[in-house]
Amino acid sequence: MALFATCINDLMFPSTPKAVVILLERLGCVVEFPMEQTCCGQMFTNTGYFNDGLDCVKTYVKAFEPYEYIVGPSGSCVGAIRHQSVMLAEKAGNAKLATKAAKCVEHSYDLTEFLVDVLGLTDVGAFFPHKVTYHPTCHSVRIAKVGDRPYQLLRGVRGLELVDLPDSDTCCGFGGTFSIKNPEVSAAMAADKARNVVSTGAEYVVTGDNACLMNIGGVLHRNNTGVKPIHLAEILAHQEGDAL
Repeated sequence: MALFATCINDLMFPSTPKAVVILLERLGCVVEFPMEQTCCGQMFTNTGYFNDGLDCVKTYVKAFEPYEYIVGPSGSCVGAIRHQSVMLAEKAGNAKLATKAAKCVEHSYDLTEFLVDVLGLTDVGAFFPHKVTYHPTCHSVRIAKVGDRPYQLLRGVRGLELVDLPDSDTCCGFGGTFSIKNPEVSAAMAADKARNVVSTGAEYVVTGDNACLMNIGGVLHRNNTGVKPIHLAEILAHQEGDAL
């Protein structure tokens, strides 16, 4: 199987893809990291730069076509691969690339989907004795459609206390270029989300997308709330005796 690290994780949150490797290897998987991989192209595509997005599709296909499973710790990026790759190839009139992209899409999984649906696990042997709340990111729910898999996995972690997040289905305000084009609205949404996180009394806020976690975590940090952001993969990779 291949790890699709995603560009934001590779550049800014390397601890997340490292945690994915630790977790999957512990579960008996052979994990490879194709060096050709880069961005999923979502930012280009969402802002209308289809030619640049198409280049990302070509790179994705080249990097991951040989693999039976492609696993990424980002519902947003996996969702983009599923919903934009074939579309971009078809709009460019590249039928061959569209066919190859469709095959890659069939084998592309968010980490939670791979653990629950492919490996058949909800208990991955993790230990995390802390109170946490989970934010279901918009793209993971609405585009990748990970459903309740993250909750199933969190409930299987020994020592973890999972508390409900008020208004969990509302956006954190990141939205990729939305936060750049609409900074005041984005900041207000992030403040609301952070306020709800703090109201739970949780020590950690967890998501499956580091872009959203960065947005929420920034507000939490600036307000000195003490609530720490953490990616789901890092909780699932954590075992008794491990240091955070």
